[in-house]
Amino acid sequence: METKKTIWQPKFIVRAVYDSFIKLNPLNMYRNPVMFAVEIGSILTALITVYNIIQGHPFGFNLQISLWLWFTVLFANFAEALAEGKGKAQAESLKQARSDIIAQKLLPNGDIESIPALALRKGDIALASDNHIIPSDGEIIEGVALVDESAITGESAPVVREFGGDKTGVTGGTKVLSGNIKIKITVNPGETFLDQMVGMIESAKRQKTPNEKALEILLVGLTVLFFVVVVTLNFYAGYVNVKISIPILVALLVCLMPTTIGGLLPAIGIAGMDRLMSRNVIALSGRAVEAAGDVNIVLLDKTGTITLGNRIATEFIPAPGVEEKQLARAAMLSSLADETPEGRSVVILAKEKLRMRGRDITAPEGSKFISFSAETRMSGVDINDRQIRKGATDAIKDFVKPYNKQFPKEVGYAVDRVGGEGGTPLVVCENGNVLGVVRLKDVLKHGIRERLSQLKNIGITSVMITGDNPTTAAAIAAEAGVSDFIAQARPETKLERIRKFQSEGYMVAMIGDGTNDAPALAQADVAVAMNAGTQAAREAANMVDLDSTPTKLLDIVEIGKQILITRGALTTFSVANDVAKYFAIIPALFAVQYPILNTLNVMRLSSPQSAILSAVIFNAIIIPFLIPLSLKGVQCKQDSPMSLLIRNLFIYGLGGLILPFIGIKLIDMIIH
Repeated sequence: METKKTIWQPKFIVRAVYDSFIKLNPLNMYRNPVMFAVEIGSILTALITVYNIIQGHPFGFNLQISLWLWFTVLFANFAEALAEGKGKAQAESLKQARSDIIAQKLLPNGDIESIPALALRKGDIALASDNHIIPSDGEIIEGVALVDESAITGESAPVVREFGGDKTGVTGGTKVLSGNIKIKITVNPGETFLDQMVGMIESAKRQKTPNEKALEILLVGLTVLFFVVVVTLNFYAGYVNVKISIPILVALLVCLMPTTIGGLLPAIGIAGMDRLMSRNVIALSGRAVEAAGDVNIVLLDKTGTITLGNRIATEFIPAPGVEEKQLARAAMLSSLADETPEGRSVVILAKEKLRMRGRDITAPEGSKFISFSAETRMSGVDINDRQIRKGATDAIKDFVKPYNKQFPKEVGYAVDRVGGEGGTPLVVCENGNVLGVVRLKDVLKHGIRERLSQLKNIGITSVMITGDNPTTAAAIAAEAGVSDFIAQARPETKLERIRKFQSEGYMVAMIGDGTNDAPALAQADVAVAMNAGTQAAREAANMVDLDSTPTKLLDIVEIGKQILITRGALTTFSVANDVAKYFAIIPALFAVQYPILNTLNVMRLSSPQSAILSAVIFNAIIIPFLIPLSLKGVQCKQDSPMSLLIRNLFIYGLGGLILPFIGIKLIDMIIH
């Protein structure tokens, strides 16, 4: 969702203007030391202006400085309030939805009691069926249902949630479209995922991240430095008989302080959180958002992240003397009882090869089907005296032994070739005669190679994790373009590898959805759990993807990078601004006493008062002009870190140096 489509609406702007004044409360302002200093200066100049009015002294110049200083504070507050606006609206909507839900609680004696969802406690059992709203977060302990999660994720396509496996987690506020499920509540009131969403959305008082704290220390240091400079300048001015009033000194301090980045810094952080929310990702830790920008190694599961998750049949490779159609028909018949996605894909491929329609696929009456099982690793059908089987190579070799038939070496070569190319071979036989091989292939997700290439361009190493053998893993890794891979990975393998990377100084991101991923998620610097995954995975992670889309990790890393780049770019711009404003104000203050300083007055400003006022006005109005950029974020080019640094220095450093000269001169011409 585009930022400009959500916050640039009258209701958000009006609310932001109102909040801008509310935020003038010093108890709120002290959290932003730079703008707090500007507010103190605004109060001081306002008091001096009132005093001049009462005493009948000239007050016009001081009044203008005071007003523009107040505008500077208000514009900074407006940027922060605008960034918070969408989140507050989302929070109010979610709170309303949460309070209206009625739960069907299953009592120990088997009765069902209707109670408010907010009354459910951890360990309670709730029932949900057709058109019921799931009352709270929990794990399905019985049943299967088609669930509409659009209230949480915005995704209109319903998803299947069922007992067993890694898709047992359900979220309060989602809706059961069909089915009946029994849910064990896993959280207490106030701890649900909706509650966490509300808390993260209402991020006005969010905890600052380490990088943001470090930058704030730098800004405070610069503010103190310029305060000392201005105080010293005042003493020097008295020594050379140049009179400088307190409003002018305050204006000088405000213009030289990094007020631009000081005013926009809170908005940048909040807008970054909002961009995560717009991608349906909830960050449970501010530190995780910051760490996402510093990630340099990403661990990705192969299945469901890099590949579609289900292998599909792509080719029939017949044995010598066997026609492809004969192999295809035998493979189809042996797969009719195979309910796995792979088995269904064999039937689909056979239909295409045989040019058959679904209603034409039948087996003779009296046929006995053998379903696929993990123990036999085969499926098949017995038709009178014909025994047709399809399965793993070793399983088929064992099956044909009693027939005293040779396993064709050409089929063995085909099996090795398919495995070496990253595929999975299935062998088909009939009455001990091996008919050929079915190639199953892991299909890459659309665009995944390009996404991984983008990560590589910005200096991030991608590591694929898979339980496949090294040969198959290497083939998939080469096709996807990942930097490295970990084959035959077990839960302890993932944990050990993450610790190894971290001991070498890397920041590691990982995504997972199963209970077996929980240890590695807990160890990773950025850990993203699937909302549809297990409770253990969600509790171990510091971010949760509401869409349960594994490739979302790549978006999170890009958003983290964008936050850091935006903060760095606007800091560069702000510091460059201060340098330019120095050349506007200092010559104007001392040129009368020291005419040689006129050589520094490159803008040829009209008068000292005009120079100071123009600089103060420019300092104030540059903040609202930069609000859209701080909310949208600086574009994160897919380039090397050094190229990004040079680009930002050129655009925001040089641009920040030149723009004040133009802006201050234009303002001077207007007010003079």
